[in-house]
Amino acid sequence: MAGAGTGKDAAEGSLPLCSVCGKPAVYFSRVSGTHFCDTHFLSWFEDSVRTTIRDCGMVGPGDTVAVALSGGKDSSVLLEVLHRIFSDDTSVKLVALTIDEGIAGYREDTVAAAERLAARLRVPLRTIAFPDLFGKTLDELVPGREQVACSICGTLRRRALTTLAREEGATKLATGHCLDDESQSAMMNYLRGDLTRTLARLSPGAQDSFVPRIKPLRYLSEREVVTYGMLRNVVLPLPECPYTRFALRADVRKMLGTMEYRYPGTLMKILQGQEKLSGKFSAGQDSAAVTPCPVCGEPTSGELCATCTLLDSLGIRKP
Repeated sequence: MAGAGTGKDAAEGSLPLCSVCGKPAVYFSRVSGTHFCDTHFLSWFEDSVRTTIRDCGMVGPGDTVAVALSGGKDSSVLLEVLHRIFSDDTSVKLVALTIDEGIAGYREDTVAAAERLAARLRVPLRTIAFPDLFGKTLDELVPGREQVACSICGTLRRRALTTLAREEGATKLATGHCLDDESQSAMMNYLRGDLTRTLARLSPGAQDSFVPRIKPLRYLSEREVVTYGMLRNVVLPLPECPYTRFALRADVRKMLGTMEYRYPGTLMKILQGQEKLSGKFSAGQDSAAVTPCPVCGEPTSGELCATCTLLDSLGIRKP
């Protein structure tokens, strides 16, 4: 288990013990220096998610939360922990959304995993495939464009999730982005010189046009998410997306992983710095004007929304 066998006790030849109860530890936090047994790790993890949801005002009475469920570790953990947090709260409804992008040798297994988890938790599941919305699978869209496959997938996937969330009457759309994802995204924006994406602020009424997105795992590391998933038996051995190797994120993940190991707390500092910068910048700036896309009606701050711009470039604009 992640982090086990570290610390003074391990150096003396004995197993490390939980800092809370003294039982054998299964996880060691290099940031706080705390050892956790399985029971206290699970409790700490779920309390952390509750705190994030409460402090950030993510979910309230009457909300229908659509959970983006890919079947991978992060989204599976997200659905599991939200189900545990809200299982006794009749004022909050959960529904899972799965997007089948059409990636041969990969998506079949993850979609099946998503279906099994939703069935076990008795959470309603809606699935939609790229051809249903865009006419082609991702595999059919990217030949010759493999270097930007993740950008194409991300743009179309966001539209598909928004479409399903609206159809389900969702008031919030939850995604499984964890601390690693958030810090990587911030760093990628800097490396690309994309300050607009980092700092942009929508006009006051713009959120009424979107299903607001929430990220309950954003302050928890990937190691913590994986550990929770293993302890709850929701992390399964699944294939990796074949397009991952072409993405800038793969190199950024490796770089930040090394930095986090050498200097624990680096990922959190990157995210906190980005949040402070965005808050200070947007506080003194005018909001970006948002108008309906003339093709699909979705909100956009440009002439066309990102999805229609992409479909135009691919020669497959949706009718």
